[in-house]
Amino acid sequence: MSNKPSSLLHVAFALAIGCTALSIGSEQATAQTFPAKPVRLVVPFPPGGPLDAVGRGIADKLTQMWGQPVVVDNKPGAGGNIGADFVAKSPPDGYTVVMGALSTHAVNPSLYATMPYDAVKDFAPITLVAVTPNVLVVNPRLPVNSVKELIAYAKANPGKLSFGSGSNGSAGHLAGELFKVDTGADMVHIPFKGGAPAMQALLAGDTQLMFDNLANSMPQVKAGKLKALAVTTSQRSKLVPDLPTMAEAGVPGFDISTWFGLLAPAGTPPSIIAKWNADVTRILESPEMRERLSAQGAEAAPMTPQQFGAFIGSELAKYARIVKASGAKVD
Repeated sequence: MSNKPSSLLHVAFALAIGCTALSIGSEQATAQTFPAKPVRLVVPFPPGGPLDAVGRGIADKLTQMWGQPVVVDNKPGAGGNIGADFVAKSPPDGYTVVMGALSTHAVNPSLYATMPYDAVKDFAPITLVAVTPNVLVVNPRLPVNSVKELIAYAKANPGKLSFGSGSNGSAGHLAGELFKVDTGADMVHIPFKGGAPAMQALLAGDTQLMFDNLANSMPQVKAGKLKALAVTTSQRSKLVPDLPTMAEAGVPGFDISTWFGLLAPAGTPPSIIAKWNADVTRILESPEMRERLSAQGAEAAPMTPQQFGAFIGSELAKYARIVKASGAKVD
C-alpha cells in the first residue's frame, strides 16, 4: 500500500508551517525597520485647535524617537470626513495615520446621510489619545445656580432658552440635545461657525447656556463672566474636581465628552500597530505631554488597540441613539 497521500500531506503541512513562519518573520522584520521614511499624521481639522495642537506634540516626540520626520497634514472639511477618508484609502503600511475624533468615528456615521468610509471596517485602531470633558456653563444673568434649577427654569419657560454650539453635530450640540431628551427641557439650538463666536454670543447674552470644552470656558468662569454648573462626563474631571457631573447634578446616565485617537488604514500589520501604540502610549504618559493636554482641557487616555476598537463601537451606538432622538442631521 502506497504512503504517497500521507507523504503529500506531510509536505503540505510543512509548507504551511514554513509559509506562516516566513510571514511572521517578515512582519517582525518590517516592524523592526519601521519607519524607514517620513510618516504622515493626518489631522482632519484646521490648524490651531486642541486636536491639532496635541497631534503636533505627538508628531514632534515621534520624530525624535524614530529618527524620521512625522509630518502633520491638515485636511479639514465635512466635519472631519475628508481627512479620515483620505487615510482610509491610503496604503495600509503604517506611514499614513489619522487623528480621528468623536465626529469622524462616532457622530458623523449617524449625522450624515452618506459617508465615504466605514468608521469600523476601514480602520485599524491604534490608541485613544485623550478625552476632553465638556462643561455646562450659563450666562450669569440667568437666575439659576444648579442643573436642577436650570431644568425647572427651562420647563417654566418653554422655548425661551437657547444654547449655542460650534456647529451642527458637535459634542456641544449633541450634549444639549441629550439634555433636552433626558429632562424634557424645551430649548432652541443655535449653531455657530466655530466655538469662538458661540462663546461670544453666550457672553453677550444672545444665548443663555452652552456645553463647551473646559479649556475655552474655565477662564471665563474664573473671571466671573460665566457660571459653571457641571461637567458632562460620567466621572468628575481631574482638572475641575469640585465641579459635579451631570449625573450627580440631577441627570442620571448623562455622559458626553470630546475625544480623539489614532487610527491606521485597515490591514496595517499588527506589529506596526503595536509599535505605534507602545511609542504613543509612552509619550502620553510623560509629564510634559500630560501638562500639554491639561492646557487644552484634556486628559491623556491611552489604551490598547482592542480597547480602542471596543470604545469606538460603544460610542457609535451611543450617538446613533442621541442623533435619532434629537433629529439632528447634516445634509
